[in-house]
Amino acid sequence: MKVLMFGWEFPPNITGGLGTACHGITKGLLSISEDVDITFVVPKVFGNETKKKFKLLGANEIDLIKSKIHYEKFALPLSYCAVDSGLLPYVDPKAYTAMSEYAVEKIGHQAISNPLAKIKFSGKYGPDLMKEIHNFSVIGEYLATQSTFDVIHAHDWLTYPAGIAAKKKSGKPLLIHVHATDFDRSRGQVNPVVFQIEKEGMEMAEKIITVSEHTRKIVIEKYQIPASKVTTVHNGVEPLSSIEHVNHHEKEPAKTVTFLGRITMQKGPEYFIGLAQYILARMDSVNFVMAGSGDMLEAMKCEVEKAGMTDRFRFPGFLKGDDVFKMLKQSDIYVMPSVSEPFGISPLEAMQCGTPCIISHQSGVSEVVKHAIKTDYWDIEAMADAIHSILTRPALSQMLSSFGKQEVGQLEWKDSARKIYHLYHKVA
Repeated sequence: MKVLMFGWEFPPNITGGLGTACHGITKGLLSISEDVDITFVVPKVFGNETKKKFKLLGANEIDLIKSKIHYEKFALPLSYCAVDSGLLPYVDPKAYTAMSEYAVEKIGHQAISNPLAKIKFSGKYGPDLMKEIHNFSVIGEYLATQSTFDVIHAHDWLTYPAGIAAKKKSGKPLLIHVHATDFDRSRGQVNPVVFQIEKEGMEMAEKIITVSEHTRKIVIEKYQIPASKVTTVHNGVEPLSSIEHVNHHEKEPAKTVTFLGRITMQKGPEYFIGLAQYILARMDSVNFVMAGSGDMLEAMKCEVEKAGMTDRFRFPGFLKGDDVFKMLKQSDIYVMPSVSEPFGISPLEAMQCGTPCIISHQSGVSEVVKHAIKTDYWDIEAMADAIHSILTRPALSQMLSSFGKQEVGQLEWKDSARKIYHLYHKVA
């Protein structure tokens, strides 16, 4: 089974869960069958990517002369495009109003500064994102002519145009993997440009994979996609053995409650600030960590200062790799108060570390775990009560820690991969 797979990021060059999921899925697919042959295409290869038994290809490596791609293709097929906000896969668009409008015609001329060179891709989520998405689709069309493969698999909306272009050129079936929708990222204030790209990808695909029933429902109801076309495949997590080398740090005498994720409106960081006020009114010696980056970071720092909790809060910034597990191991509780979370891998990582978790009912991960406390994202009193109970009742904390670690050990990427492999054969 030969797979042409499109993604936008790959570890260690990640900004969120998308790259982590792509890594887990590819690794899982290769572990379940020897006949899987994956070519994974990203806009840019940085050279420090995790080495695996598949071909990782950067669109930035395609030589225009050797490939004979006509550089006119890289001019965007629009004369003008008004963009209401920065088009990012994770961050609240309102944070990028400075990028609110640009002329595509101008960008089209800038896309190829030297037509005899390779295409430049940043591999990031900057102001030229729409240009890079278009250029990536041209590369996708070209790659579809260079080798034989059985299926095309495109991850998240940024790669749907590349998947569609490859399908049109090759006639091979397309599967799209919905890791999130713009309804999740924007709390319903959907960007029409992103929505249209998402909807076109869903309509063109033979099968749609969603990371949760929560997301599947959004795809069916908001995008008007037939239910028979949409299959849920929950995410997994890397085996515990891969993090056992992380050094154990002694926990501080004061209890630590941690938020770890993008500090955007999708993740509900303001609710974490609110529950901290409830806890500190009832308990002493509790510290709070808000780890991550995002458009709401400075606003959250201001809220903490206004509430007089500066001495109880720490903002370590964006963490990845071993630093994530070090933080989780030092935490007494992990809280994910997400407003709309397609899945949420970080609670699984916390459970691997033996850290009790509190997660919102509005998250996909709540569908697959039993040994975590679940509340509505807006019910900060309920979350605060749960935190108080865990911190003051050692038996409850130990139960959540022990059973949670045991439970998450059963949620492996290879189980997700088997379901995806079955879908490959179904469409091929």
